[in-house]
Amino acid sequence: MATSIDPPEPALVGLDDHALAAHVAHEAGRLLLALRADADTEGFDPDRLRKEGDQRANRLILELLAAARAGDAVLSEESADDERRLAAERVWIVDPLDGTREFAEPGRTDWAVHVALVIDGADLIGAVALPAEGLVLATRPAPPLPSSRQGPLRVVTSRTRMPAAASKVAEALDAELVPLGSAGAKTMAVVRGEVDVYAHAGGMYQWDSAAPVAVAAAAGLHVSRIDGSPLIYNGPEAWLPDLLVCRPELATACLEALTE
Repeated sequence: MATSIDPPEPALVGLDDHALAAHVAHEAGRLLLALRADADTEGFDPDRLRKEGDQRANRLILELLAAARAGDAVLSEESADDERRLAAERVWIVDPLDGTREFAEPGRTDWAVHVALVIDGADLIGAVALPAEGLVLATRPAPPLPSSRQGPLRVVTSRTRMPAAASKVAEALDAELVPLGSAGAKTMAVVRGEVDVYAHAGGMYQWDSAAPVAVAAAAGLHVSRIDGSPLIYNGPEAWLPDLLVCRPELATACLEALTE
């Protein structure tokens, strides 16, 4: 479900996990928007803005999760990995600022905040905020699966390089390639029906995909590794290098292209 970036302030402890993920992502997004707006007056160059964004959003997310779910473990891109999470039943997996390059470029909207919860290594709950678009998409209520688009199929890809996975799928589907920034923005473009496929291989961590995959799966999209195997979260290695998110009717063709 897409919601306004400025909902009423809820009582944290009373929120269920889906609503808490959405609230925490929303609050981190608000912080990042304010930081971005004040960057010139605070004298931040792009490198400083990216660093401050990562650090401040991470600190806020950790504070909110500690206040609402004090016993839960957290795996964050911006914090040292605590291996006690491996024995925990509930682990939050967060990327406080996904798409730091885009965040520091004035006017760009393709950056995100990821907040996910994995329970017993299997159940996945989460939310992705797209702060510059004023949106939070979450696992409950799940976004509806959009109708198939008219015209050529579209495969989302990196702005700065051309991953082989995206090229293979685009060729197999005779699809257009659409460049976007962060992994969260790319996945939400599939969720929102703006593109049909996101395929990536060769450079990704659990926090890059956990929340986007949670939302995409809740919306009824196909989600998997590029070999068709499931995406497993809270594994010992933070590295989880590839994923496929696509409309369900395209999954077989995409997987065939990726495993050739």
